[in-house]
Amino acid sequence: MLIIPGPVALSDFRITKLLADLKAVETAIQAVSARFVHFVDQQGDLGASEYAILQQLLDYGSGPAEAAGAGIRLLVVPRPGTISPWSSKATEIAQRCGLAVVNRIERGIEYTLQTGAPLAEATQRQLAALLHDRMTQSIVFGDSAPDLFSQHAPQPLQRVAIIEQGKPALLQANQSLGLALSDDEIDYLVSAFEGLGRNPTDVELMMFAQANSEHCRHKIFNANWTIDGVQEGKTLFGMIRNTAQKNPDGILSAYSDNASVIEGFHNRVFRRDPVSGLYDYIEEDAHILMKVETHNHPTAISPHPGAATGSGGEIRDEGATGRGSTPKAGLSGFSVSHLKIPGYQQPWEEDHGKPSRIASALDIMLEAPIGGAAFNNVAPENSGLSTAVGRRSRQAVADRLSARHHARRPDRRRRIQQRIRPAESGRLFPQLRTNGAGRG
Repeated sequence: MLIIPGPVALSDFRITKLLADLKAVETAIQAVSARFVHFVDQQGDLGASEYAILQQLLDYGSGPAEAAGAGIRLLVVPRPGTISPWSSKATEIAQRCGLAVVNRIERGIEYTLQTGAPLAEATQRQLAALLHDRMTQSIVFGDSAPDLFSQHAPQPLQRVAIIEQGKPALLQANQSLGLALSDDEIDYLVSAFEGLGRNPTDVELMMFAQANSEHCRHKIFNANWTIDGVQEGKTLFGMIRNTAQKNPDGILSAYSDNASVIEGFHNRVFRRDPVSGLYDYIEEDAHILMKVETHNHPTAISPHPGAATGSGGEIRDEGATGRGSTPKAGLSGFSVSHLKIPGYQQPWEEDHGKPSRIASALDIMLEAPIGGAAFNNVAPENSGLSTAVGRRSRQAVADRLSARHHARRPDRRRRIQQRIRPAESGRLFPQLRTNGAGRG
């Protein structure tokens, strides 16, 4: 593995802010510096001319960073087994520039902490939490070499012994594989595979678990629905599709790819000829493609990369629609809770609390738009929207009101909760219930 130092990784402004955050954890920290470090996986030795090309490609930013003095070094790199978006682009560029011996280029950030005294290992780990995103990155302490390019043989399929052990086997797999299956999903799977007369594989169970991810609500949208005691003739997804079926004019494609296409107009389009490689105007039908991508949970957990991969997923789906398309423009929207800007907090911004794993509303708005725009160099992110609204959950209001009156009139607690708590299925369909595989 070839290691090539890179330029300064953070601006002076970000270094100042980071130093303040680090000092809040450990006052002994006197200074911090950050520089990029490049790691090159190659099939053989680079010749002098090839090495010169590689150095030119990696010469960017404000120039090479000065070597940091003595201090505590922490190296932030992509998690083992993953490839960063930067790596994908850099590797392709290097190979297109004739560096066929380069298998992959990856990049990390080396932080050097100047301290007045040695730091305990526990303190270093606290500081490391401020320097990396635990969802997409890992920390290498000291002078240890990062594990970036190791190749591992795929693990064989594992089978969960439902036929032999019944439900307990699936309960154990649910914990060990982190499937997060609900009780009714476990019962459904046990019944299904007992009916099939075979055991499920770990891959099948993992795919089933993903069917209720943030992007994919098949178990709800394709379920049978009963509204006010009457079973609907269409699933919820069928109801959504019904609009296009009743009004098909102008729709060229809907619900077949991961994007939709409506009729555009005949126009002169400036594009590259795939045979000659030259750009010119071509007369053709320029139809309009539309795509919406939600990335709420990833962005809430890790704002910058969460929003970046959301933009990347949208570009991917747009480009893969039909025989291909060209993304032209993008819009990012963010709806968060109270920002609570330090030194500028507003009277209405109550602190309602949040799960510890979720980033603050302010951090999301500071980092996520930049992440989305960073991946949108293919399709310019030329517009956006944001809203900040905070309110107590209905259950929290119920608890607050009932606690206020509980000491004097305990019998009111149940009545208050019944009045304030929404129906189990949510606010959209107050009397909505699901049957079969669906859940409200």
